[in-house]
Amino acid sequence: MKAGRKARTAASRAGNSNTLAMIARIGFAANGLTHVLIGYLAIRVALHQGGESDQSGAFAQLLKLPGGMIVLWIIVAGLAALSLWLLLQAALGLGSSSKKRWVRSLGSLGSAVAYIAVASTALSFALRRPSDSSSSSTEASGTILSLPGGQALLIAVGLVTVGIGGYFIYKGARQKFRKDITVPSGRSERPVVVLAMTGFIAKGIAILTLGILFIVAAVQVDPKEASGLDGALKALTELPFGEAILVGVGVGLIAYGLYCFALVRLARL
Repeated sequence: MKAGRKARTAASRAGNSNTLAMIARIGFAANGLTHVLIGYLAIRVALHQGGESDQSGAFAQLLKLPGGMIVLWIIVAGLAALSLWLLLQAALGLGSSSKKRWVRSLGSLGSAVAYIAVASTALSFALRRPSDSSSSSTEASGTILSLPGGQALLIAVGLVTVGIGGYFIYKGARQKFRKDITVPSGRSERPVVVLAMTGFIAKGIAILTLGILFIVAAVQVDPKEASGLDGALKALTELPFGEAILVGVGVGLIAYGLYCFALVRLARL
């Protein structure tokens, strides 16, 4: 008990570390840049200019810019620090009441896993061993389908992903993001709220579409259908007015990226 209390105290101090909080804010900026690039690439895809509209495409695009490698390493470090902070938040239930601690912890854990995945992709590009996130999704789906009960398991993964996408849409539409930030007063409030609403809804649509593709892959027993975020965004173009929808999602993802930049100052850590 005493050892556990000491460990909890030490972790709490780490969670409240000004240095870690500062680096975590760099992680918000890194996440923002990634989403701005993905949104830009999504718009290019909608306009039939080619490219991959996912993390791999974003980091490949970044490496083409002057100083891109340096920025990429900053993204890796920032996302890693942000993931660490979220894992501490999940373990300790930081920033929430005891009644809702498990909800906040579960959300923090999920976000940490997502950021670790993006950081891993960024690291592979920084080490000159780029990975294709779409191929990774296809391989992962194939692995799941090969397991006993794999079809049902992949459907479950799809349903969870759909649920996450739906939550993002709900969080944006109902402005539930306000509890995560210190909303500025005066003229600055409206731009921040609009960016957040637009960004969360757009990201939710992208994640929801990805979940649907997982379910389709399971029903058709075809892992190629689960082609990651790039495949999900490209799937939107097959809808009526799909190109216009994808442009809207791309603009929304850029808005989410700009909101992440606002989190550097406004996030409650």
